[in-house]
Amino acid sequence: MSETAKINIQGKETELPIIVGTENEVGIDISKLRGDTGAVTLDFGYKNTGSTTSAITYLDGEKGILRHRGYAIEELAEKAEFLEIAYLLIHKDLPTKEEYTKWDNEIRRHTLVNSDIQNIFDAWPTGSHPMGQLIAMISSLSSFYPESLNPNSGEEAKMRTITRLLAKMPTICAMISKNKIGHPLIYPQNNLTYVENYLNMTFKHVTEDYEIDPILVKAMNKLMILHADHEQNCSASTVRLVGSSHANLYASVSAGVAALWGPLHGGANQKVIEMLEAIQADGGNAQKYLDKAKDKNDPFRLMGFGHRVYKNFDPRARIIKKSADEVLEKLGVNDPTLAIAKKLEEAALSDPYFIERKLFPNVDFYSGIIYRAMGFPVEMFTVLFALGRLPGWIAQWKEMMEDKQPIGRPRQIYTGPAIRDFVPMDERK
Repeated sequence: MSETAKINIQGKETELPIIVGTENEVGIDISKLRGDTGAVTLDFGYKNTGSTTSAITYLDGEKGILRHRGYAIEELAEKAEFLEIAYLLIHKDLPTKEEYTKWDNEIRRHTLVNSDIQNIFDAWPTGSHPMGQLIAMISSLSSFYPESLNPNSGEEAKMRTITRLLAKMPTICAMISKNKIGHPLIYPQNNLTYVENYLNMTFKHVTEDYEIDPILVKAMNKLMILHADHEQNCSASTVRLVGSSHANLYASVSAGVAALWGPLHGGANQKVIEMLEAIQADGGNAQKYLDKAKDKNDPFRLMGFGHRVYKNFDPRARIIKKSADEVLEKLGVNDPTLAIAKKLEEAALSDPYFIERKLFPNVDFYSGIIYRAMGFPVEMFTVLFALGRLPGWIAQWKEMMEDKQPIGRPRQIYTGPAIRDFVPMDERK
């Protein structure tokens, strides 16, 4: 496109190219701004800054649209398997039946982890957070597979690293669960699907059979698809930034897990349950806390409502609400905190205050409810988010490497002291 934006800074003028995406998103390419004018842009939190072009995910927060490689999230969540979405994100298109069978079989072959990894678990203190363990475990894979240290290796070697990480992630997550409660590990069973295998390794006891419930598998599959990628969010941007230094995939993804850990990102679903528990401990009056949330002088924040990007109903929340209802009905869970969640949801969806401000329940609200009903401890919620987000992180890292993007190096506006003379210590007052 030949259109440009003109900018004049202190008498220095430059014309900057206007870039238009396939969904008519408009951006100004400021790559030469500093060279032409000596100025940089300042954008706290990168709310108005595009860090890259990408062909992976399209998101329109105003209209509540989310698409992966052109496919609507509503269709993908309803019709696809999680590994199909992983293939789509990483390989750029949905697999044929033959491609999927090969992909699925290759992942099943790599589900076991080295037995020495158990020694790492044994070194952690009791009570250490699962996310800290996950960060260390993913990063440690680079030690077990040193050939992965070169991210510029051939396509076959790169795909082997990707396949190993996808295959071993459910095993590692299940190991974290078992280690936390002191139970013996359950080895992967490669006759099971990706989601079935994870649930079996997590909930099966050595001395008992575990019945894999198709409704729970369906809900887990859907949750993982809904978490698979979400454009240039905090953790995806972290993966790309770390990877831009040509750090290996395992190191880059472990950095993404660290970014996800925060309560303003992946830790939000944990905060939802902690909020519900606090309301329950205070007597269970949902209306009291709705009123607190509406009081601008009250610091209380209603977790799981609204979204940084979506200014409409989070499309993922519409999808997962149905699954939440199915899971709760199937399990017949009688949990007072979940009853409070339903009251908050009903009130927020009918209260003009929340409707006018677009503060609808988001995917974190419903995912926390489902995970709790399924029996996951609250500390595992963000680990489950990471398990679902893994294909997106891999796709973002792979795209950044294939595009040969430069190392990330943001600029700043310095606000510290101007130059001053050094004063010897005995002369300082």
